[in-house]
Amino acid sequence: MRRRRAGGRTMVERASKFVLVVAGSACFMLILYQYAGPGLSLGAPGGRAPPDDLDLFPTPDPHYEKKYYFPVRELERSLRFDMKGDDVIVFLHIQKTGGTTFGRHLVQNVRLEVPCDCRPGQKKCTCYRPNRRETWLFSRFSTGWSCGLHADWTELTNCVPGVLDRRDPAALRTPREVPKHRGASSVACPR
Repeated sequence: MRRRRAGGRTMVERASKFVLVVAGSACFMLILYQYAGPGLSLGAPGGRAPPDDLDLFPTPDPHYEKKYYFPVRELERSLRFDMKGDDVIVFLHIQKTGGTTFGRHLVQNVRLEVPCDCRPGQKKCTCYRPNRRETWLFSRFSTGWSCGLHADWTELTNCVPGVLDRRDPAALRTPREVPKHRGASSVACPR
């Protein structure tokens, strides 16, 4: 049988609580240093901040020549998109570029005359044109993976017209053609 002291705790219980408090304090200080330390220059020698004239982005090499893989006129072009007409935006999702977030914003957060209808629990939204039951957006969040998982430009070019013609039967009168615009992550597809 153990003897209890006047406080009702044994020496082992007090020692273990003390160790727990010290270890918890050390962990808290370590976390605090990780978040606040770099901004407060606590890690600098002598507690001094690095000099302000330290240039993190030095001037580029004057002999470096910029190379554009697309003509400047291609990069600066603008396309007219007529939602009430027959144009369709085809969203080409490139992995690891924020495409999922951008695609979700296209169907959920863009202010339109007739916003996309996104129902809770469904992954796809219905994006119809004003006054017509035709799709204006071809993306994974509006039509699903209709052309396959992470379809590339070539697959989309061959697949999109057929999928849109099947989805919108009234469109069979005028065959669609995907324009060959290079360097764009989304393309208007006129009918």
